[in-house]
Amino acid sequence: MNQLLAGEHRLLDYHMLVVPGGFSYGDDLGAGTLWALDLRHRLGHDMAAFAASGRPVLGICNGFQALVKAGLLPGPGPDPTGNQQRGFSPHQRRVTLAPNILRRFECRWVYLSPDPQSPCLFTQGLDDLVYCPVAHGEGRLVARSDEDLADLTTRHLVALTYVDAAGNVANYPANPNGSVMGMAGLCNPAGNVLGMMPHPEDHIFPWQHPRWHRGERGMVGLRLFERGVQAC
Repeated sequence: MNQLLAGEHRLLDYHMLVVPGGFSYGDDLGAGTLWALDLRHRLGHDMAAFAASGRPVLGICNGFQALVKAGLLPGPGPDPTGNQQRGFSPHQRRVTLAPNILRRFECRWVYLSPDPQSPCLFTQGLDDLVYCPVAHGEGRLVARSDEDLADLTTRHLVALTYVDAAGNVANYPANPNGSVMGMAGLCNPAGNVLGMMPHPEDHIFPWQHPRWHRGERGMVGLRLFERGVQAC
């Protein structure tokens, strides 16, 4: 971030952007808030151009929170008059990431089911679950209104859903934060921007599976990154 803000590098010189997890700025004003301000007000033009060009953008955990608060996810939706909204203001934010429903930090492995009808390029062709950990205290995904929630589901912008080992939508602990309808990841309508609370980068090698020593394999998160690179 410092190199981009100082002009040492240009965001548009790159082909893919990953906004990673971690507690940016100490989360002193809420998860991802200060980071989102940098993205919107200091890199807003380049971020908008990067996303509009169709280049892949992936936000993980705190990075997902920053993309939501910066207005890049899930993108504009229909306004009360039925017209498509354009641009972004903080008052138009359609979703937010609230404290976990049990009001505590959750660190556990979860199963994620990709929506085969989603336009998300990161999940294209995935026909198996993704198994990876979560580690957050503020990851409950909620929509501003029932209309916004219906729009997200109708357009298949909920790219990833928390499920149990059998692939069924389930409550806690399979859904660790209480997100509405088990929403774990959102994409924009173009499908090139994806945000998710779980950490696929923590399961890219077979031996990272928590029961690898018992012979369990598969469902690695590496596939999401592979599809992003292929799209470049």
